[in-house]
Amino acid sequence: MRHTSRWVLMASGIAALCLVVGLLVANFVGGETKIERRIERLYTLDDPRFMHELGVLLGPPFLPGSKVRALLNGDEIFPPMLSAIRAAQASITFETYIYWSGDIGHTFAQALAERARQGVKVHVLLDWVGSAKMDDSLVAVLTQAGVQVRRFHPPHWSHLGRLNNRTHRKLLIVDGRVGFTGGVGVASPWTGRAQDPAHWRDTHFEVQGPVVAQMQSVFIDNWIKVTGDVLHGPPYFPVLAPAGPGAAQMFSSSPSGGSESMQLMYLLALTAASRSIDLSAAYFVPDELTLKAMVEAMQRGVKLRIVVPGEHIDSDTVRRASRATWGPLLAAGAVIAEYRPTMYHCKVMIVDGLLVSVGSTNFDNRSFRLNDEATLNVVDQAFASVQTATFEADLANARQVTHAHWLARPLHERLKERLATLLDTQL
Repeated sequence: MRHTSRWVLMASGIAALCLVVGLLVANFVGGETKIERRIERLYTLDDPRFMHELGVLLGPPFLPGSKVRALLNGDEIFPPMLSAIRAAQASITFETYIYWSGDIGHTFAQALAERARQGVKVHVLLDWVGSAKMDDSLVAVLTQAGVQVRRFHPPHWSHLGRLNNRTHRKLLIVDGRVGFTGGVGVASPWTGRAQDPAHWRDTHFEVQGPVVAQMQSVFIDNWIKVTGDVLHGPPYFPVLAPAGPGAAQMFSSSPSGGSESMQLMYLLALTAASRSIDLSAAYFVPDELTLKAMVEAMQRGVKLRIVVPGEHIDSDTVRRASRATWGPLLAAGAVIAEYRPTMYHCKVMIVDGLLVSVGSTNFDNRSFRLNDEATLNVVDQAFASVQTATFEADLANARQVTHAHWLARPLHERLKERLATLLDTQL
């Protein structure tokens, strides 16, 4: 009997181990088939079919009447967001990856709580990993005021397979009329004016017009997943009049549905480009298919310029994995430059001086396949011109890496880069 019990315990232990291993494999290996073949070039970016097919393939159509304003760094970003919150009359929906304690976290909590006490419907969705540095006392300030606060994918034994799926979306929608999206988190590194390595360089965007309803629907998509509640009606979806000259589209991706949407959008834009691609990329780890699309664009005369973080970066592994991919791009004539003053957290792509793509998405596998992301596409020459000027100002503060310099990397750096690429499916 004693030996039988021992064998039963051993069998149970092995079964439990196999279950854990199976869940971990499910956690780190996606089940969906990836895009594996190059996208054929059928039209240019200024062809009306580009916007039409982007809308059909990614979900929501481009809507006219959009007004988008770029906000540079914390001193420009946070005041309009807080002003919009403090002026809210009906609803506030707020989804973010990073929310930490500290002065700016406290300021946001107080503003959200004050509106909730005045009867405004306030919903806050925080990623469980990204908000780990948020004190319980700050959450209490919100919940005691009536704010509905939820965490995205907290760990639980029954769904360990989704632990690697985080919400990386950054969305703030006030009264269903004004929205904010971009790269900023609620934490001290985003405060200030990017004046030193402790204060990051980032861009966020204020949005008005009919596309704000699409932003709201992206938030509600994840709110339903977490709570089961459907937010609808005039407080969330008022009638929206045109606010500006641009056409815009807000779309999302998630491993639970449409995980390839982000990479598909980038591939379609790269393939349609005729003149120029300017990319601000906080985390730039392209896969082989995307690298080929970039090289092919340059071979037909497209000018490719990329600004990435330099020595000031919050992940050395990402920087090494990124540098390992630069060879084909540099050989084909790409300009790649590392931002020098501070961490460069921007996520902006400008194509042919016409399309501007902004939002939470990084140029890496994690954003393309593992995280929940949200991206705003804007077709507006005037807006693209302003973003190009901002890009060139950042480029002037970056050190260009030549192909010769890249080839002359010391052996120990190449080895570290090779090791980092072993993790590229998680970066």
